[in-house]
Amino acid sequence: MRSQWYFDFVSPFSYLQLPKIVALRDRLAVTPVPILFGAVLRHHGQLGPAEIPGKRAFTYRIAQWQAERDGVPLRFPPAHPFNPVAALRLAIAAGSGWEAIEAVFEHLWREGRSGDSAATLADPALRLGIADPAAAVADPAVKDALRANTEAAIAAGVFGVPTLAAGGLLFWGNDATPMIVDWLDDPARFAHGDYARLADLPVGIERAR
Repeated sequence: MRSQWYFDFVSPFSYLQLPKIVALRDRLAVTPVPILFGAVLRHHGQLGPAEIPGKRAFTYRIAQWQAERDGVPLRFPPAHPFNPVAALRLAIAAGSGWEAIEAVFEHLWREGRSGDSAATLADPALRLGIADPAAAVADPAVKDALRANTEAAIAAGVFGVPTLAAGGLLFWGNDATPMIVDWLDDPARFAHGDYARLADLPVGIERAR
């Protein structure tokens, strides 16, 4: 079975889930798909967690706590949120493979370095054999690929990152990793019982917009 792992480098939870997704590849064929989280938020009319002051503080705290709990080295970049477009395009220019994705994530979240421009991404670009990162991230084909990835994610119903799309289901967030494992153990896990009822649960009230 094939699946897609939608992520954005701006998300610490994408970084935290990355090694867990990689570990599942012997059970599930996973294609990493870099997308622009900001465009997904705009499509759904949502604010990002770092755009709400109290939620921003909690998000950073729980990300650091999850990293410590899981034994994953994590150091936030110098500023957050940051513009992830250059990092996303660099990964696409390098082929969107796991090596490229890991190199960029490590630069940003393991080493805690900037990645909001081609210049700040010179080191991972060099590791990936890209001598001119500025030209790579400016390539029209790379820009089009990022746009297409993001549009495909929105069409698939993605509303946040990281999200694994597999078997007609969406698994959102680092916290959902054990849920993915349960589903792999029993593909019908969320198709019966109360899960079936929840799929058609009526809406009781809607906020005025």
